[in-house]
Amino acid sequence: MPKSIIINKNGGPEVLVLQDVEVGSPGPDEIKITNHAIGLNYIDTYHRSGLYPIKLPSGIGLEAAGKVDEVGSNVTEFNKGDNIAYASTPLGAYAQKRIIPSKIAVKVPEGISHELAATLMTKGLTTNYLITKTYKLKAGETVLFHAAAGGVGQIFAQWANSIGAKVIGTVGSNEKIKIAEENGYSNVINYSKDDFSQEVMKITNNEGVTAVFDGVGKNTFQKSLACLKTRGMMISFGNASGPLDPVNVPKDIQPKGLYLTRPSIAQYFTNRKELQAGADSIFEKIKFGKIKIRIAKKYKLSEAKQAHADLEARKLLGPAVIIP
Repeated sequence: MPKSIIINKNGGPEVLVLQDVEVGSPGPDEIKITNHAIGLNYIDTYHRSGLYPIKLPSGIGLEAAGKVDEVGSNVTEFNKGDNIAYASTPLGAYAQKRIIPSKIAVKVPEGISHELAATLMTKGLTTNYLITKTYKLKAGETVLFHAAAGGVGQIFAQWANSIGAKVIGTVGSNEKIKIAEENGYSNVINYSKDDFSQEVMKITNNEGVTAVFDGVGKNTFQKSLACLKTRGMMISFGNASGPLDPVNVPKDIQPKGLYLTRPSIAQYFTNRKELQAGADSIFEKIKFGKIKIRIAKKYKLSEAKQAHADLEARKLLGPAVIIP
């Protein structure tokens, strides 16, 4: 019987339970799949902890890649044996086998491994919407990205460089500086040692940056605002250091006429056509060498607790996968 990670209550990594599950046949608009690699994402810890409430008991995980075992009667875009990837609800990617709606899956082309595809969906689609939709980054611009050595951060700098933009990055430790530099950041600041807002202003000759991309949250928000030019944009897309405090619009936003947005994948990829197009743009950049991915660590499904502990302790030096 296939195994899956189930959570029955919110809490720390200890609430992740590996158990046998029954997997039947797909419904008319569903596909049954075998996962070959599962993406590990910070949002998984939000679902587990209860920061993002979910109905319990529940599976966990949004992202994986694998092969199609069986298709529903209405499904025409997939066939048995197809390589697919997905990054969407319903939760439950931490599983050996499962059934998913066909509308959340994309075809993975030859030359892209399951392990690579499983790291590219959430992180790659996030980078896609941040750079091409939320804020249309242009050649010659200078922007700031937090957590530069992380999975999204590594893709972001490479993508930005490919269009001629300059990215300043922040990291939480000295060992991550080299990783960020290798991925194309023009300057890298250790925000646990230095005041990154002061450093950014020095680097930009007191002009500031046109946009800040912040997946860290609580610990970086206020100083990020200080880095922005007049009419700059603050893009808050994560809470790795904890949820944001309430924003004081007259104090935080009004003085420089700033823009503030809180985007997510679901708002930009609303149907399968948009999803496949977004994924194809990432796969194309990989194939042509515009983006290179190095998987930092691989875990077994039985090691999900350790994977979450490492993720929250900021120990991972790049994208990681779970091999079921």
